[in-house]
Amino acid sequence: MSAAKSGSEKRSVRHYILDANAVLRYLDPEAPGGNEKITALFLEAKAGAVGIGISVVNLGEVIYTLLKSETESRVFQIIRELRQVIFIADADVDRTVQASILKYRYKLGYADSFAAALAIEYNATLVSADPMFEKLERKLKWMKLPRFRG
Repeated sequence: MSAAKSGSEKRSVRHYILDANAVLRYLDPEAPGGNEKITALFLEAKAGAVGIGISVVNLGEVIYTLLKSETESRVFQIIRELRQVIFIADADVDRTVQASILKYRYKLGYADSFAAALAIEYNATLVSADPMFEKLERKLKWMKLPRFRG
């Protein structure tokens, strides 16, 4: 699945957009609470039943966090494995403008605004434990995970 799909292709399958927190939870099976939801999403995506994606900005957060405890070569291996299941959406000009507007209007974190903008663009469910997304509940669907810090 490519992030450069047309509007009708974006809606042909249910989509979920992950923030960094959701990906880190998936990568840590020992993490308390919520893992069954994110693991189930990855299994559905591997079966082609759903599409899951992440903004390249949020992927940067994943990489930064993983580098605190893993070698660079291991982190790059993890990213290669993730890319077999999830699509990575670039932060092009249009997405950056939309993310910036969301950041301004809803006082989101900068990276969070990219996850929200991508979820809105894809009419997708945002998967996150971050309570800041409560501010956007009328603008997007949200699968709230229990709070977790990687």
